[in-house]
Amino acid sequence: MPHAHISLITLGVSDLRRTARFYESLGFVRKMKAAGDNVAFFEAGGVALSLFENDKLAADAGLAPETASPGFRGISLAWNCDTEAHVDEVLATAVNAGGKLLKPAQTAFWGGYHGYFADPEGHIWEVAHNPHFPLSPDGKPSVPD
Repeated sequence: MPHAHISLITLGVSDLRRTARFYESLGFVRKMKAAGDNVAFFEAGGVALSLFENDKLAADAGLAPETASPGFRGISLAWNCDTEAHVDEVLATAVNAGGKLLKPAQTAFWGGYHGYFADPEGHIWEVAHNPHFPLSPDGKPSVPD
């Protein structure tokens, strides 16, 4: 059995160009631009992030188009930071790029510091400084036993 891992996260979007610009504004580096206007790929620190139109993503998974509705999807992505100040900086950058602040940064019940934003399509991101998850120099968390 191969080692379990996540290699690619695909977000379904209704406006690919707008959402791609948003992620570029956050500092994600777009790759494979030759793939055209149907999909966007970004380097995302050990995994790849892609954006794909909602209806095409649903069809690719064998689902009916009506399953590609926007709204809360029961998932959040996380951006871990090395300091509380970096959390504040990322949240401000997201809002300035067109994201929506959902929860201002604050001390968390688990001992860290975090806040939430939504991208222009409503995908939820937690931005956190977690003193219990040390980060490598390239930003990868080390999840303790």
